[in-house]
Amino acid sequence: MHGLSSFLRFLSSNSPRFLSTQTSLRSAGPMACLLKTRSIIRFRGPETIKFLQGLLTNDVRSLDHPETVPENAVTPNMPAVAAAPVYAAMLTPQGRFLYDFFLYKPPRSDEKLDRTGSRPGSDSGELEIYADVDGSVVDEVLAALKKYRLRSKVDIENVGEDFFCWQRFGRGLEGKSSFQDEPEADSVGWGGMVDQSGVSASQGNNIGWNWHKDPRLACLGYRGIFPSNATPPLVEEDKETDEGNFLLWRLEKGVAEGSSEIPKGEAIPLEYNLVGLNAINFDKGCYVGQELIARTHHRGVIRKRLIPVRFLSSYGKEVEQEVSPGSEVIDNASKKKAGIVTTALVSRGLALVRLEEAFKHTGALTINGQEDIKVETIRPKWWPSEWFLHQQQQTAAA
Repeated sequence: MHGLSSFLRFLSSNSPRFLSTQTSLRSAGPMACLLKTRSIIRFRGPETIKFLQGLLTNDVRSLDHPETVPENAVTPNMPAVAAAPVYAAMLTPQGRFLYDFFLYKPPRSDEKLDRTGSRPGSDSGELEIYADVDGSVVDEVLAALKKYRLRSKVDIENVGEDFFCWQRFGRGLEGKSSFQDEPEADSVGWGGMVDQSGVSASQGNNIGWNWHKDPRLACLGYRGIFPSNATPPLVEEDKETDEGNFLLWRLEKGVAEGSSEIPKGEAIPLEYNLVGLNAINFDKGCYVGQELIARTHHRGVIRKRLIPVRFLSSYGKEVEQEVSPGSEVIDNASKKKAGIVTTALVSRGLALVRLEEAFKHTGALTINGQEDIKVETIRPKWWPSEWFLHQQQQTAAA
């Protein structure tokens, strides 16, 4: 897999569909893309949950809870309901970000609900959990996981040739919060609550995998892993788009993903908003790097946050010149560093900025060495209200 910088260069030079659609991205209907920057690994064994629970930031035990089914959905021979995916991170012992994981428990394709609504064989020792991870560091991820495995009864392997990760996003999916909003998205493949007899094979009736609501934010749409030799259900040819469009969609929402956008070994997870993205559980018990996370959280002082930004010319138009990740964001008044650009794609990006300087008037921030480029910060709609309260308190104290 290529790193983020190589991927962005590829988009700029070889992807006219991406370049022609970025201006209409906000108004585009549901789209789907293959996430080429992600790879798939599989955990298998009776101690899988115990192993992951002591290593990752989120509570993964929900992946092994017995599935529950609404009374009116219990039908003999109906596939079992899949557990919702879990978003989590792996940290250094010092509490710095290393890798992110989207964890999925696939329903067994050969297991059906009985007449009581129970799924047979749910206590099998051959538990499987799949994860999509940053493909550019998949070998590092595997090596790090195996270092911590010790004598745990869990096998870990790269299955990236057998499975791909896909995303559905765009207008029409944003803000949906339950399967009732778009029942076909949660019902195609094993785990649905709709009779599949009328669903054609072209929609994936035999695929055995589900679309799931993105566990981070509803506005990001749906995510899933699917066999590499099959097209996921609900992916129409004229609606399939380049991964760069999902990157732009994430940038506008202020959501970083992977070790290229969340600096490996450096990033403090709370500054990169992983709490608001449902990646951290403060009640789950011990895991690697927990001490710093808990201390920072209970102290309640986050002075910097990752914020979506636009790069503008002196005339207020979006620039087309490249702004490199790592560029310093400067406060025009004090000429001091206010933050740093972490990700950039054409006129959009993400920047880690001090909150006391982040939301001043337009033109207050510029790029160091490119002072003609203004940095406009954007308040994400999904931010909890208390984040703004803390920002106001810090600004007042300053």
